[in-house]
Amino acid sequence: MKRINIIKSIFFVGTIAFGVSCTNLDEEVLDGFVINNEAGGTVNTAAFLQSAYEGLRGFQDQDKMFTLDEMSGDGLVGPTRGGDWDDNAKWRQFHVHTWGSDNVEIRNAWNSLLTNVYNCNLVIYNTATDSQKTQARFLRAFYYYNVIDLFGQAPYREEGTDITDNPKFWTRKEATAFVISELEAIVAKLPARVANDASIANADAAHYLLAKLYLNKGVFNADNAAGPYTFDAADMNKVISNVDAISSSLAPEYWSNFAPTNNTSNEIIFSSKNVLGSGGGIQSRWRMGMHYNQIPDGWNGFATVAEYYNKFDAADDRRQHTSPSIIQYYGNPIGFQYGQMYGPEGNYKTNKDGTKSLMTEADYKNNVPYVHYLGGVVDLHDRNGHPLFFTKEVTMITSGPTLETAGIRTQKYEPDHANLGNPENDYVLMRYSDALLMKAEAALRGGTGGAATAQAILDQIDLRAKLPAGSTPATLDGIYLERGKELWYEGWRRNDMIRFGKFLAPRELKPTTSDPKYALYPIPADALFNPNVTQNPGY
Repeated sequence: MKRINIIKSIFFVGTIAFGVSCTNLDEEVLDGFVINNEAGGTVNTAAFLQSAYEGLRGFQDQDKMFTLDEMSGDGLVGPTRGGDWDDNAKWRQFHVHTWGSDNVEIRNAWNSLLTNVYNCNLVIYNTATDSQKTQARFLRAFYYYNVIDLFGQAPYREEGTDITDNPKFWTRKEATAFVISELEAIVAKLPARVANDASIANADAAHYLLAKLYLNKGVFNADNAAGPYTFDAADMNKVISNVDAISSSLAPEYWSNFAPTNNTSNEIIFSSKNVLGSGGGIQSRWRMGMHYNQIPDGWNGFATVAEYYNKFDAADDRRQHTSPSIIQYYGNPIGFQYGQMYGPEGNYKTNKDGTKSLMTEADYKNNVPYVHYLGGVVDLHDRNGHPLFFTKEVTMITSGPTLETAGIRTQKYEPDHANLGNPENDYVLMRYSDALLMKAEAALRGGTGGAATAQAILDQIDLRAKLPAGSTPATLDGIYLERGKELWYEGWRRNDMIRFGKFLAPRELKPTTSDPKYALYPIPADALFNPNVTQNPGY
């Protein structure tokens, strides 16, 4: 049997860790994979590539990478509400920076990312088409980027090593250089982005990811993960040239990027595709904070602090979005929800005999032809009969009359009313407005164009948000503010806060400066059985 070894990247809690060998490769391959074995078996590379794509759905859920990227920042909190939402304090630990290496969401993120590195390698090092291998190399680069960003080091296995050997670890600088070299080697081989479907690896996505890497290279190559950081002008010009190579444009309307039909937006550079009726965890984007009595109902968990909400001007279109159909279906605008919440009194269908009757959940699911008539709205209440009035005030442990209502809630994606449990919205992983803001930042950090280039970009994005040109100044502080408003809850806040030197600072519900160790997450305990890995400093 001929073997080629790859990165061991699956860690099952309490059972499988680095250094564990597998004696029956036909039964379970953990350290390597098999090609051309004696029985004539082959690896189904198409299936593993599909698995690598489906792994992107892990970014849609409310936990794992989303929690690590957003709840550790200045906007999102996961308060304990009486006996709900405690889970051994795992949610609260992120916002206040008290997590340890035993936090299950940190372990789950590590496992998810490296499982998909493993799936990609099964394609890259087996008999696959050139297209399959190129797509897998791009996906592996994307997963590795997130490992580098979150954990600061990455496991790898040299080709030809024995499967019983422990994988080696790249330093953050080494892993960054590897991912950049991979992307630069394949970008010309990747196809152009397919119209109305950004879920396939494409050249624009590779240029975007290269821009993201060069923008953060000063962070990833720093001697100390907490800074200080030096941003080289040559790297900033690489950011600019890669953004300029992207063939895209801003969507005329901000919220079209998050609608059930968002696959049609040219602004979306790369996405995780959902097919109607088989969507991933994207429903979490409207259920994670919404109350049980709202339409659609939610889990009444996560909230936004007032300090973050107050960054938005009242006229900013990115703060809230409404339409007759949104009010008709749900009673409230989407976006940030603050104040009294409402529910439709009744949405009606027109029957064949001309009479009207109330729509049922089955009617929505079965797409029964209907004409809606808004029967009026009603004030909603919580389960204790208190008005469902979401407050700006929230504490990490809530109780009393505002137990269920403390904290501003959010819906970044418009609910797919015909299929609330398995929506069609594609999940946005890369968006052109982010690329433009990266270019503006790079221009201000020493790249060509300077403040004039940055201001032109900021004006373009502000005008789309229904704000006057000049609303955001062409300064690094202005870029930081704009990124927080444009990209809220899209998975970039922690990354941005670290690069701008804001992540460890005090903020609402986190009154003290964090220990510098929190600039990186700890390597999960299971992975530490490998003697080649050293725990990140401070843990």
